[in-house]
Amino acid sequence: MATLKDISNLEDIKLMVNTFYDNIRKDDLLGPIFNDKLQDRWAVHLEKMYGFWQTILFDVRAYSGSPFPPHKQLPVDKTHFDRWIEIFNATIDTIFSGPITEEAKMRATNMAFMFNHKIEYFRNAENDLRNASGKS
Repeated sequence: MATLKDISNLEDIKLMVNTFYDNIRKDDLLGPIFNDKLQDRWAVHLEKMYGFWQTILFDVRAYSGSPFPPHKQLPVDKTHFDRWIEIFNATIDTIFSGPITEEAKMRATNMAFMFNHKIEYFRNAENDLRNASGKS
């Protein structure tokens, strides 16, 4: 069996991102959310993701902005983030292997954990505000 190469350039990032999101689009749990949110903007999203991962993995300033706000209002919870990580790791493990690949998986896992935590925090804060205002 051939040894898989590590992620080493922009072409590898494009392959990783494209393959991952092809799998996301077909997923029963995540596909409908992504397809509804992105609709005809998939190309723009993918370009943004190429820059994001280039910045994260190669310290190339190809992405600017804040990745969390677009996710804040999505109808997702821990189940969705767990599935996202499962698909990310399974996808990346089929095409790459090495230290940068492991770094990508660790960064993705940390990001999913943080996004889920922040979404739960904001939802709880909004619920607390609603409850407080309803009681006064």
